[in-house]
Amino acid sequence: MRSLAPAGEIREIDFAEALSERYLSYALSTIVSRSLPDVRDGLKPVQRRILHAMHELRLDPASGYKKCARVVGDVIGKFHPHGELAVYEALVRLAQEFSQRYPLVDGQGNFGNVDGDNAAAMRYTESRLSKVAQAMLDGLEADAVDLRPTYDGEEREPVVLPARFPNLLANGAAGIAVGMATSIPPHNVGEICAALLHLIDHPQVHTAELLEHVRGPDFPTGGVLVEPAENIRLAYETGRGSFRLRARWEKEAAAHGLYRIVVTEIPYQVQKGRLVEKIAVLLEEKKLPLLADVRDESTEDIRLVLEPKTRNVDAELLMEQLFRLTELEVKVPHNLNVLDAAGVPRVMSLKAVLQAFLDHRREVLQRESRHRLALLLRRIEILKAELVVYRNLDAVIRIIREEKDPKSAIMERFKLSEVQAEAILNMRLRALSRLQEAAIKKELKELQNEEAGLLALLESERRQWHALAEQIRATAAEFGGERDPRRTLFAAPPAIREIPAAARIEREPVTLFCSAKGWVRWVKGHSLEGQEPRYKEGDGPRFALPAESTDRILLFATNGRFYTLAVDRLPGGRGQGEPLRLLIDLPNGHDVVAIHVYRPSLSFLLASSDGRGFLLAGEDALSDRKAGKAVLNAGEGALARICIDASEGDAAAFLGQNRKLSILKLEEIPRMSRGRGVILQRYKSGGLADCKVFSLAEGLSWRVGENRTRTETNLRPYLGRRGGAGRLVPAGFPRSNRFGS
Repeated sequence: MRSLAPAGEIREIDFAEALSERYLSYALSTIVSRSLPDVRDGLKPVQRRILHAMHELRLDPASGYKKCARVVGDVIGKFHPHGELAVYEALVRLAQEFSQRYPLVDGQGNFGNVDGDNAAAMRYTESRLSKVAQAMLDGLEADAVDLRPTYDGEEREPVVLPARFPNLLANGAAGIAVGMATSIPPHNVGEICAALLHLIDHPQVHTAELLEHVRGPDFPTGGVLVEPAENIRLAYETGRGSFRLRARWEKEAAAHGLYRIVVTEIPYQVQKGRLVEKIAVLLEEKKLPLLADVRDESTEDIRLVLEPKTRNVDAELLMEQLFRLTELEVKVPHNLNVLDAAGVPRVMSLKAVLQAFLDHRREVLQRESRHRLALLLRRIEILKAELVVYRNLDAVIRIIREEKDPKSAIMERFKLSEVQAEAILNMRLRALSRLQEAAIKKELKELQNEEAGLLALLESERRQWHALAEQIRATAAEFGGERDPRRTLFAAPPAIREIPAAARIEREPVTLFCSAKGWVRWVKGHSLEGQEPRYKEGDGPRFALPAESTDRILLFATNGRFYTLAVDRLPGGRGQGEPLRLLIDLPNGHDVVAIHVYRPSLSFLLASSDGRGFLLAGEDALSDRKAGKAVLNAGEGALARICIDASEGDAAAFLGQNRKLSILKLEEIPRMSRGRGVILQRYKSGGLADCKVFSLAEGLSWRVGENRTRTETNLRPYLGRRGGAGRLVPAGFPRSNRFGS
């Protein structure tokens, strides 16, 4: 029986090492070949290949359109070995006027819209290069950039485009690679060109001076930039930051003194259809109580109509609420992470990006000049040979007719090169006229002058920068200036303004429930007869208080902290709610003592189990932190026990666990914002059991049965000073040692 030979070489490799090596290769491929743009032409490889393929198909701006399927086929067949849908999506984006500040592709057909609708299939749409793309490709045939073999070695493609147009900043870029990302907003080309010219004249300029020309992003969809100037400066100096962009809107008068708000521009990359849907959902959820309706009346221009509920609604307040809740305001990230000329990812400042573009354009200028000079020298060489013919016409004719090898004879007789001799032998008889001789002399002189100019240009750095400046001025005149005004305006950053709860959510009556185990929820309405709330097994009622959906709730816990919760943020409905401990940071071992609806006039009497306490103003209890606000510092071994409303009453009754009662006038109790407080009642053993605020004139009441109360008006024996022990409660006081409600 024959032994089977091994199928191939087998090597033992550490799995972690192999995985690391392959993942690194994948990461580098993603960074360099897919996601990050080149700082010189601002293009990713797929975008560059699309433009190059269209250039080879001669789809220049003056030619007709071709099906996008033809373009995509050439791209994936010759240059970009990836999926056709990915290539088509890249082509579509290059043609969208709402995505590109200066579209590189001139599309014909359905290329999508700002509503978020997709483009038609590639077999239906047509495309050709735009004038901007043509400017990006100018010089490609003049050896302006290096070419490299394509993935299959059958074609050649440019490593980078000559890029007469500053595409990186003008159109921006966005991409996510492995471990890094890029996000560059678009800018105005006129401002970019002005900054480039300033940088040529002042190479040591700081970024702050360049920002006098490049004032900030300029989005194709317009909008209003409300980012502080200092933040903009830092973003361009460091290459990282963000820009706060808002929709542009205006008030439009309507009949009967009413008005409507019309949104005419929405932020960059926001889908209008999804934005309208979001506003409609918020309306349905009653989170926009100032807004009555939203309509989309857009045609080619954006027109979103917002109808306020009444003529008295503050338009600024309504829009501020919409800015906070919807994509009418967005944060546009700024991350100038690009591949430098050596192909290394770098986060660059504005000055570094502009300087990299200028260095690239200078190299292109030098290469184009050398290429043109080589063509000139070849043509001058031929013209000089043709002049030799005119000066020695008879001798040249005799050599051609009589010599067996006229080329060699001409080269030897007149000391000419092989190229010149070949040109003489290829001359036509009609070129031997006197007029033709004059034209050759004129052309030779012009070419020699141009040669001198090119030599002077290549030898002088100053001339090169001057030539670059002229090119940049021409680009600004062609694509910027008055024909392309800035679309994104600037506005002062809005002051931080608290939106009233009534503007955040519709006001309606609710009842708040908190169970014995700390499950909280609210139910619509105050009258809940026949609608007893349900609780989990083993749980039961504890707190139930009427409120409104716009209210804030104050919770006081045994750790002496106040917690603030908005009613509209609490779970609603007939379910069992949510645990309070998910909404606030209440430590284990502590519980809620009291719950109150916040009112500006509130005043609280706080006391701990050791009989110490003080009065607290309601606003001093508010906190926006989940951890709450520490107010009452209970002594060692004591807990916060009392938190009652002290705004209606002039005296407080303190009941100890020893069944002794002490009454103090509220004027005897100090007002504090935080602390341990003063001794309100002293105990030899035990502590504070209950407390009640009441009016001395009306007397002290307590519950003695299911539906009966008793009121004691003779309170002089119990009225004393702070720190007293008090006297035993009157006969018949409840054995529960509580005043009851």
